Amino acid sequence: MSLKVIGAGWGRTGTLSLKYALEKLGFDKCYHMMEVQLNPGHAERWIAAHEGEPVDWEDLFDGYQAAVDWPTCNFWEAQMEVFPDAKVLLSRREPEGWYKSIMNTIWPSSQANAKKDHPAAKIGSQLAYDLIWDGIFDRRMDDKDWVIAKYLEHNQRVIDTVPADKLLVYEPGQGWEPLCTFFDLPVPDEPYPRVNTTEDFKDRWRQIDEEAKRRHQ
Repeated sequence: MSLKVIGAGWGRTGTLSLKYALEKLGFDKCYHMMEVQLNPGHAERWIAAHEGEPVDWEDLFDGYQAAVDWPTCNFWEAQMEVFPDAKVLLSRREPEGWYKSIMNTIWPSSQANAKKDHPAAKIGSQLAYDLIWDGIFDRRMDDKDWVIAKYLEHNQRVIDTVPADKLLVYEPGQGWEPLCTFFDLPVPDEPYPRVNTTEDFKDRWRQIDEEAKRRHQ
């Protein structure tokens, strides 16, 4: 199975809702950060990829037709080479709101996981620091201007690099229509998924952490 949708947008840009939306449209399954936690050994593979080791992308994405969110969005260019027929989704949102969401959710969550003793939490924290907090932001998360500049730079690079006919820039709140037009699919007869707000982030990831612990036993 080849990847058909490459998500280039960073986390906290509506990527979990996008995961469920893509699956509803038939791109089942869609890889997301939560899949890393639920697949023992995947965190180590992403860390190795970050360190420059060769990646068997077809094997890593075995069983998946789409991929969004971190860590996969760090490697969108490599994935375009391996899956040349795939289309690219750049999910984005207003920069100030994105930064606030990051600082209220995944940044403190990563800090908390770094202090836990369970192997699943530790490797998950290492992944987040290697690929995001250190790898992208030089751990300067309190420097809002710096972080937002990196965010805008990334988005512009995607727009400048991906051929226009293969790229959809998608923002939360746009619903089904842009996705369905882009993929030439009918609009589902149900509301677009809206999940993983800042309010439910902690509960959702607490459940994922518990399941990850069970699978890593």
